[in-house]
Amino acid sequence: MKRLVKDPAACSHPGNPVLADLIYGWGNYGWSALDEYLAACIDHTLSSDGPILECGSGLSTVVVGAVAKKRGRVHWVFEHTPEWTARVRKYLARFDISSVNLRTTPLKDYGDYCWYDLPLEQMPDDFSLVICDGPPGITKGGRYGLVPVMKGRLKAGCTILLDDADREGELKIARLWGDQFGVPFEVLGSKKPYIRMTL
Repeated sequence: MKRLVKDPAACSHPGNPVLADLIYGWGNYGWSALDEYLAACIDHTLSSDGPILECGSGLSTVVVGAVAKKRGRVHWVFEHTPEWTARVRKYLARFDISSVNLRTTPLKDYGDYCWYDLPLEQMPDDFSLVICDGPPGITKGGRYGLVPVMKGRLKAGCTILLDDADREGELKIARLWGDQFGVPFEVLGSKKPYIRMTL
């Protein structure tokens, strides 16, 4: 973490040994973000010019939170599992990462999909980066709810990073989002693909 905080830009490339050490130390291999996705999260956090939204929490929360703190950015994170929130909070406290507003938020049924029940009246209306790795793919509608719920709070130029592009569900969601915004998306990463879309 000290090496990351000292020079985040140096860690914004896949294959960086700092990222490998962080992934190993996190100890959730198979579920945790891999170096390509983490590197993209760091790179876009460094270039973001507004608040950051993260759906689902984990190692990326700690990494992005550390970079956001250094950049003076606010990082909103929503997690529906209280136990996982507690684990992430422990590491945020350990590394004194004060930029993260992490909340345990239940999933709400919106009709065609379920998504986080957000305190929208308390949230910014100009998010410049979204890191989407939740809720779980088995949730009704998967991660689709991000755009219909948050569309009015994602500023022009906002980048969405959607993990798990090796799943057909995520590709379908990206196509639906792309149609709603009228923008294309890219599938990036070789080991565990992810989707990038800029509004």
